[in-house]
Amino acid sequence: MALVETMTPRERVMNALAGKPVDRTPCANPTNVATVELMDLVDAPFPEACRNPELAASLAATGHTELGFDSVMPYFTIIQESSALGCEMQWEEKDNWPTVRMAKPIWKGPDDIRIPDGFLNNPDNVTITKSIEILRKQFPDVAVIGKTMGPWTLAYHVFGVENFLLMTIDDPGLTMECLHKLKEISVLFGEAQIAAGADALTFPDHATGDLVSGEYYHRFLKDIHIEMAERLQVPLILHICGKTLDRMSFIAETGMAAFHFDSKNDPQEAMDAVDGKINLVGNINNPETLYARGPEEVRAEVLRCLEAGVQMIAPECAIPLATKLENLIEIPRSVREWHEARA
Repeated sequence: MALVETMTPRERVMNALAGKPVDRTPCANPTNVATVELMDLVDAPFPEACRNPELAASLAATGHTELGFDSVMPYFTIIQESSALGCEMQWEEKDNWPTVRMAKPIWKGPDDIRIPDGFLNNPDNVTITKSIEILRKQFPDVAVIGKTMGPWTLAYHVFGVENFLLMTIDDPGLTMECLHKLKEISVLFGEAQIAAGADALTFPDHATGDLVSGEYYHRFLKDIHIEMAERLQVPLILHICGKTLDRMSFIAETGMAAFHFDSKNDPQEAMDAVDGKINLVGNINNPETLYARGPEEVRAEVLRCLEAGVQMIAPECAIPLATKLENLIEIPRSVREWHEARA
């Protein structure tokens, strides 16, 4: 039986984030689904698409128009705020991600932290807010998802990863002072995107399972994330890479709308860990499945998520830029066919 869809993509995503009924499970892109092939299709290559609002909007739109996702996301990287703060950037070419030169940190401690005058008017931040405005007008019925970096991620960029992680060991009090100051950058940029028309915000805070423990998450970030969920007045989708089962019970208590989780976590184990207290988004594998395999393997992972009850299906993180479009298109196709089989 053909699936009858009774909701707009925007309604579907927002209902899923709110834990309300949906006509089918939504497909989203809370980090990024841009590829080199999509860049070529709309003539919006990196790094220009990361620094030009019109190009960013054009590339983001392909997530809906070409791939069939229920959302669009114009913030393709994790570095816009850091660029505006004064970090040294490596913008790369269209087949590689722009990055922060973390070997050259700009700050050493909390006394150095300041938000520059004109932070929101920095061209790299304006690219995000203006592209959201464009997408909001162009796609009133599609969910527009913005992104604001959490304080842990910002700390990696401005202090350097090694320096910051050593600080967490040597002086936890100083670490907390830094995080509380950096969180104001998260709020400021998040509020600007909400004002521009974002329906929801991804909140990447890379306290990854490969680098820090669940106990670290509880000690340093849980209360800050509770505060972020209260202050930013749209649904927040927390994103943390790596194996995170050891902190999912804490994440579930933050009040955030959803957790975007990595393929290193089994979908059913993740659903059991959050125990219905937060929605899950994910977790189709990037390097092995989406990049290196084919639609059949993609479908198997989508079905595993659906059978576990994952509330929104998505790649686990920003996808490899050379990912084949047929693999991305398979995500919403598999979701629809799964629901059709149960109609």
